[in-house]
Amino acid sequence: MRLRRGQTAVDDDARAVAPEPSSSAPAAGAQPTRRLGDLLVEQELVSQAELMEGLLEQSASGGRLGSVLVKLGMLDERDLARVLSEQQGLPLVDLRQDVPEASALERLPESVARSMHAIPIRETPDGLLIAVADSEEHDAYRVLSQAVGGPVVLVIAPPSDIARAIDGSYRALAGVDEQVRRFEAVGGVRARTAGPQVEVADDHAPVVQVVNLVITQALRDRASDIHLEPQGDVVRVRFRIDGALHEVQALPAEMGPAVVSRIKVLAGMNIVERRRAQDGQLEMTIDGRDLDVRVSTVPTIHGEKAVLRLLDKSRSLFELDQLGMPDSTRATYSALTRHPYGMVIVAGPTGSGKTTTLYATLAQLNTPDRNLTTIEDPVEYVFPSINQIQINEQAGVTFADGLKSILRQDPDVILVGEMRDVETARIAVQSALTGHFVLSSIHATDAASALHRFLDMGLESFLIASSVLGIVAQRLVRRTCTHCRVRYEPTPEERMFYEHASSSSKSEFWHGAGCNFCSHTGFEDRIGVFELLRCTDEMRDLIVSSSSHDRIRELAVEQGMVPMREEALRLVEEDVTTIAEILRGVYLI
Repeated sequence: MRLRRGQTAVDDDARAVAPEPSSSAPAAGAQPTRRLGDLLVEQELVSQAELMEGLLEQSASGGRLGSVLVKLGMLDERDLARVLSEQQGLPLVDLRQDVPEASALERLPESVARSMHAIPIRETPDGLLIAVADSEEHDAYRVLSQAVGGPVVLVIAPPSDIARAIDGSYRALAGVDEQVRRFEAVGGVRARTAGPQVEVADDHAPVVQVVNLVITQALRDRASDIHLEPQGDVVRVRFRIDGALHEVQALPAEMGPAVVSRIKVLAGMNIVERRRAQDGQLEMTIDGRDLDVRVSTVPTIHGEKAVLRLLDKSRSLFELDQLGMPDSTRATYSALTRHPYGMVIVAGPTGSGKTTTLYATLAQLNTPDRNLTTIEDPVEYVFPSINQIQINEQAGVTFADGLKSILRQDPDVILVGEMRDVETARIAVQSALTGHFVLSSIHATDAASALHRFLDMGLESFLIASSVLGIVAQRLVRRTCTHCRVRYEPTPEERMFYEHASSSSKSEFWHGAGCNFCSHTGFEDRIGVFELLRCTDEMRDLIVSSSSHDRIRELAVEQGMVPMREEALRLVEEDVTTIAEILRGVYLI
């Protein structure tokens, strides 16, 4: 066995996952290390032409060849990690199941781990076991040895696995307890006497650090919302991750007013006013990522509760084919959006992904020959070539007034963030009837209910029938984590529901057992469940005659609409999600 720069051996666990490690410099008489490009071509992971293109790009932009090929989409990073493991003679480690130990994490500072793209795993007799993406990049062995003050044993892992392990292992919340002790030691008495006006301007103040740490951890955990909830003797901190709330921290009750005051200061809100609800907004940069935070506070019997909505500006927007629509539904929906005029509605409850679908639609419609204008509250993501208007009721910019102004701006496509009142809905309908294509959202349980929502608002049925082209209703369900998916036996209630609602003969079911990458929840990310109602001539006749919800839904199914429940059951059949998740987030009678 060849040794890695003075090491004697690799521990049994590391040796079990891949070939034995070898020195990066060939020993006397040993064969020189083969070039990465030759190995990739030999294993048919890239073609000779792709390799030449990668080399040209590398010469122009710099960087390692493997990273360049991955960036160009020519090579999968897991294949790259496997080949680097063979080339460099280092074990390949699976960070999905190999949990970094706390003692190992303490030895390597987080700043070094992020800059070197390395994650320590555990102590071994030969040194600290550290996973890196490429041992020959940035002189990894020397830098990491100096950082930990001793020998290290290097193993290989895919870059994205390392990034996830760093975010999941270096918990920002680990520093909260120390800040709480500082607060209780020097600021607790002052906070109890001064209330929300406690001094929080010092960047090193405990309250300031706690707010920063909570937001940092929420971003790393892919949370969409942070809930700060006074509960009598504690302030409960919860993150909404993939649509589900998880309790992550408990702060002392005395700290609650100061924390909320700090957030209000950042969001430009009135820190003195505690008796009414307030809204605000702030921008931050966390781990090099620009973050837009929407803040809402409301008084409760135990104090002010704050909810922070996190919008990661660095995250790329979804395209229509990434939302989870079946091919037939997506094709029909895309055809509807190509109409020169008319209205397409996205319906669903709060948090069902309506805005994401609307933005994906806008991205498809955004061409140089169109004038696209939106009016939103709030503007969640900024498009560089679309005119976006922010609602500001204090300045007189409402949905209705803003929509009237848009019509004088020669628009081709108009997005109305939400149909909230009859005046806005009436103007949007009139816009669709006068040669504009209108996109909007409405709160409704399903597609047929959305039509009745318009009628309930007081709109004339013939206007609805003439303007609406189609309605897509949706929900979001959590995806089963593919890294830890295992067979399981559903509960008798779940199996009874599935067998009653589905015609499938499926007998094996899968769920996530929990791993490092899904924070041991068994779920990772979400997927949309959709149903699409088209306004055909027969449907318009039903709308004009104010037919019942059941009759409208029945006709929609006859004309090809696949109900959301059937789409959800299809995801269970394909092992994308679980029966319990369908019952939690989608089930419609």
